[in-house]
Amino acid sequence: QVQLVESGGGLVQAGGSLRLSCAASGRTFSRYAMGWFRQAPGKEREFVARISSGGTNTYYADSVKGRFTISKDSANNTVYLQMNGLKPEDTAVYYCAASTIATMKLNEYAYWGQGTQVTVSS
Repeated sequence: QVQLVESGGGLVQAGGSLRLSCAASGRTFSRYAMGWFRQAPGKEREFVARISSGGTNTYYADSVKGRFTISKDSANNTVYLQMNGLKPEDTAVYYCAASTIATMKLNEYAYWGQGTQVTVSS
């Protein structure tokens, strides 16, 4: 069982930066691949980024590639999403999730956080 709690969301102007954190409970955190997803109003939840259990392999959605960076600190049971060059279209609730495999498929993530709101003003 893994419990996830996101933090770090907020209101930022276009071009600004935010760093989201996802704190995980449980001793087996290092075994899980982690992903970030987002859901804008009226839209389906979509993949943003994921990182392998060992933290060495990452993958990003085309819409955020080159602007966002996912990282994993297994010693502190935390995964981060550094977001630079934010755009109004990045506005959404951001969720972290844990999976036994490194995947971009939403339905393969068994554990989810409650989400944190990111709002980017133009």
